[in-house]
Amino acid sequence: MAADVTVTADRAWDGESEKLRGYTEVRIRDGHITHVFGERQRRDGREAVDLGDVTLLPGLIDCHVHLVTQHEGPVSAALRALPALRDLLHNGFTTVRDLGCPIELPVTIELRRAVDDGLVEGPRLSVAPQMISASGGHGDLTPVGSARRPREGAVADGEAEILRTVREQARAGADWIKFAASGGFTSPVDGPRELGFTEQEVGALVAAARDRGLPTACHVFGDAGVRRAVTAGVSTIEHATLASDETLTLIADRRIPVVPTQYAVSHFLERLDDDSFWRDERERAKFRTHAQDLRAGLTRIASSAVEIAFGTDAGMFEYAANWREFPTLVRSGVSPLRALRAATTIGARVLGREDIGRLEPGCRGDLVAVPGNPLDDIEVMGDVRFVMKDGTIHRCPVQTSGGGGR
Repeated sequence: MAADVTVTADRAWDGESEKLRGYTEVRIRDGHITHVFGERQRRDGREAVDLGDVTLLPGLIDCHVHLVTQHEGPVSAALRALPALRDLLHNGFTTVRDLGCPIELPVTIELRRAVDDGLVEGPRLSVAPQMISASGGHGDLTPVGSARRPREGAVADGEAEILRTVREQARAGADWIKFAASGGFTSPVDGPRELGFTEQEVGALVAAARDRGLPTACHVFGDAGVRRAVTAGVSTIEHATLASDETLTLIADRRIPVVPTQYAVSHFLERLDDDSFWRDERERAKFRTHAQDLRAGLTRIASSAVEIAFGTDAGMFEYAANWREFPTLVRSGVSPLRALRAATTIGARVLGREDIGRLEPGCRGDLVAVPGNPLDDIEVMGDVRFVMKDGTIHRCPVQTSGGGGR
């Protein structure tokens, strides 16, 4: 890709505005946006990509994925993650946050390095190496009935073990510290309303991460667990589907972003009666028991004032379907504008990045194009036509051309 390129489209959305702008030219040099014009400019020999009748957007951000989901060796795990990285990028997601893998070695840290070094194609990665859990909690992956085996997963009990585990994650190269404050639906021995760590343990974990300059992401479904996480001052709350209206108001007041992963929840609920889908009847029983409350929770989050960040839990379903979080949010009552902001400007703010999520000079050269108007029809987010990351084209429907004025 040329160091200096212009991308044009008939429409554009900048990551924040309530309406689309008309014809737009975005000039990228050395991987960054240098100019955004609203009228045609002279090319002066500059390489150009004329996309025509599409809407140009900033590169998208998925704040909750799992690139490694199986218990296997690090080489197999890394190889299996390569097509996942490609699928996410080709869906328009130029940045993703991976929130934990089930194997000991920090495979996702190495994948982050491989993407940064240009060895593999994929979105830039922000990584929590493993989810930290109490014994018997959501992240304790020790097989049921195998108590004599060493524990699997990042399991810590008591403040001393928690401090050590956080420091080990930091030493491995963590960008985030992820922990489970409640049980979950896919874990073997707990339930989504059960509490994991004590209030003192959660406070110690968040403080230990903060001491290392690391933000915290908290897996939590039940109301009591959410309140415990909010009180401790976590950076983001993942799921929160069973939180009460009062707790959601508290979250909004504290300005803590929520990553509701609504498509993942809906994906399982829609398949409750499909016997071929379920490998573990305990998981199905938990989803069935909480189905009514989960469905109500999806709309409760949408109607609340919490700041929603886009995250999908991709890896719990096929990565190529992560875009479906957009229509799922909208069906729950989130406006298309709010959903798009969740995947751009808010996602960037969650990750502490001022250089992504917007079509502005100084931002990274991350561009995505879709047909139609996503503010009117969010389904077009499933039809990504063009993807550029750091000024490099990864998906394009047209040939580039040399300039000469137009």
